[in-house]
Amino acid sequence: MASELPVCPLCGRVIPKEARQSLHHLVPKLKGGKGGETVLLHQICHNEIHATLTEAELARAFNTSEALRRHPRLAKFIAWVAKRPPGFHSKTPGRRRKR
Repeated sequence: MASELPVCPLCGRVIPKEARQSLHHLVPKLKGGKGGETVLLHQICHNEIHATLTEAELARAFNTSEALRRHPRLAKFIAWVAKRPPGFHSKTPGRRRKR
């Protein structure tokens, strides 16, 4: 049943068992989040978060699902991926954030 499947807190789509998925530390482990809260995401959503934001940005200002959804680039990604099936995955294009 679809209601028993976890829901991705970034894109809001269900995460089917066969979909690529991973745990995201809301505060990066290297920034004090080891043992902290994690959320289950589609792998494509997790990749997009890390392609968009640095570990410092994640720890400082984007350490909740709500804050992540409000980021302009991630909001654009969410609108795009919402049109894809729940098990959809594609490669995230190369590095796009400034280091």
